[in-house]
Amino acid sequence: MCRIRRFSVSVLCLTCVSGVLGGCAVLREYQPLGAVAADQVLASEAGVEILAKGGNAVDAAVATSFALSVVRPYSCGIGGGGFMVVYLAPTETAPAKTVALNYRETSPAGIAPDHYEQLDDRRASRDGGHAVAVPGTVSGLLYALEHWGTMDRADVLEPAIRIAEQGFAVDEDYVETAFGLVRRFRADPSLQTRFAFTWERFLGNGQIQVGDRIRLPEQARALRLIARDGATAFYEGAIAQAVLRAVDGDGGVVSAADLEQYAPVEMTPISFRFRGYDVLTMPPPSSGGIAMAQMLGILERTGTLREGVDILDDPADAHVLIETMKHAFADRATHLADPAFHHVPINALLNPAYLDSLAHRIDPDRTLPPEAYGTQVDLPEDHGTSHFCVIDPMGNAVACTETINTEFGSLLPVPEFGFCLNNEMDDFTTSSGANAYGLTQSDANRPEPGKRPLSSMTPTIVLDQGQVIAVAGASGGPRIITGTMQVLIRMLVTDLPPNEAIRRPRLHHQWSPNIVRLETWGQHEWPDMWPDAIADRGHVLGEIAAVGNVQAIKQTDGFPRAGSDPRKGGEPAFLWKTQ
Repeated sequence: MCRIRRFSVSVLCLTCVSGVLGGCAVLREYQPLGAVAADQVLASEAGVEILAKGGNAVDAAVATSFALSVVRPYSCGIGGGGFMVVYLAPTETAPAKTVALNYRETSPAGIAPDHYEQLDDRRASRDGGHAVAVPGTVSGLLYALEHWGTMDRADVLEPAIRIAEQGFAVDEDYVETAFGLVRRFRADPSLQTRFAFTWERFLGNGQIQVGDRIRLPEQARALRLIARDGATAFYEGAIAQAVLRAVDGDGGVVSAADLEQYAPVEMTPISFRFRGYDVLTMPPPSSGGIAMAQMLGILERTGTLREGVDILDDPADAHVLIETMKHAFADRATHLADPAFHHVPINALLNPAYLDSLAHRIDPDRTLPPEAYGTQVDLPEDHGTSHFCVIDPMGNAVACTETINTEFGSLLPVPEFGFCLNNEMDDFTTSSGANAYGLTQSDANRPEPGKRPLSSMTPTIVLDQGQVIAVAGASGGPRIITGTMQVLIRMLVTDLPPNEAIRRPRLHHQWSPNIVRLETWGQHEWPDMWPDAIADRGHVLGEIAAVGNVQAIKQTDGFPRAGSDPRKGGEPAFLWKTQ
């Protein structure tokens, strides 16, 4: 008998909640078969519901994503896009398969590289119609379902439709995210009219509180159309017409042809070795895979990683970690863009000799000037985001990160169908200077028709001799990369269970601005003299509430242990089988 159960102190003992699966009398009666770790519990449970019906990891991932569209409307949804890394275990009739699916949003045909520099509105790439890129989520999810899933659209979308119709209770993360926008809408009442559905439904007319129930029958209608008609419903049918009305009504340039011509792209994952494991992650236009491969490669070369030792315990190790981050982000700013439009020197950036040189440049006693990081000569040859992980009983796995960019994306709603459109155009280099996340980016990332903007999303699957050992990823702009990496190090090197690896404090540096950001989440206090030891090496210290919001699953003794980041109020769900 299969049962859906999520960790809860009222049901299972505290040892179980911490992710320790042995030694508990309650758990000895059960075997966890699969797990879904999302940043909202209803989405995790939607995925496990599909696993319980016999679906595989891809079926569960699609169900989880559509549920997140309902319950995390400020992070992701059918108005956005994403990346998915899939591992399909070998069967009697087919070998193992690994694939990266790129359903990142694309620039409309009507936007040229200098588009935003010709506009008077300095927020045009962030708010409203001009900020909207062509959404890819629906196309990508249905492509994955058709090619690697096993269930019908209607069955997989049913949990999300049910949640949209019945509603969901607003949690603390939702309210904290909404609070900043409420202040902005109150300071500029014109926004309340311009983005009326967002203000009234998603922000509760400025009165949104924990426990309030949000129902989205409009989005349920959209999901029913998608279940019936597939991607055509979104890209050519009634939903497409509503999207075009919304964008055109706010001055944007997305066209019917832009929607009709959208297609996801199958890609080969970035693959590299780390401490005997095979790591699969996302290639460009995600910068996350290359950056994480660089950072882990440099750290291995410095001898900083030691079994059972947390990398942030010793300020000397933390200094090396910071220097490693600066090298990777300097290269990100210089070299990375959509490879369909710009040559990205992946092989050169991950060349062992180049990683040797970056490791050799690190001075253990002091930081260096900004120009000393990354490549110094030409080489030959991104809260508006959500991540979830799935492992099924057959050994298949999915790591998926999706986004509408910043909170509630462009703020522009499609009121007939109850969702917000992305503001992914700000992830392009829209003008000189940094984007909403403070990232400096090259002109290779300028918008062009059909181009996909550079991203920091880092969905990752780790294999041990062909078996899935870990799945991880995060939301949080550029902090996705550093947050995911630190959790993976703690799971694979320090050998912590996911919950503990996720809960421990993290730090972030993205080269520019030249500041080390230390987490303040959970009222964490860094050890006495620890910040001083970092500052003494020449670093400028700053604070940040959270370095990404990470979800992760780790296989231990054949059992999946999962963790969802408490920084965003997430909670995993599990598929159990009674012994």
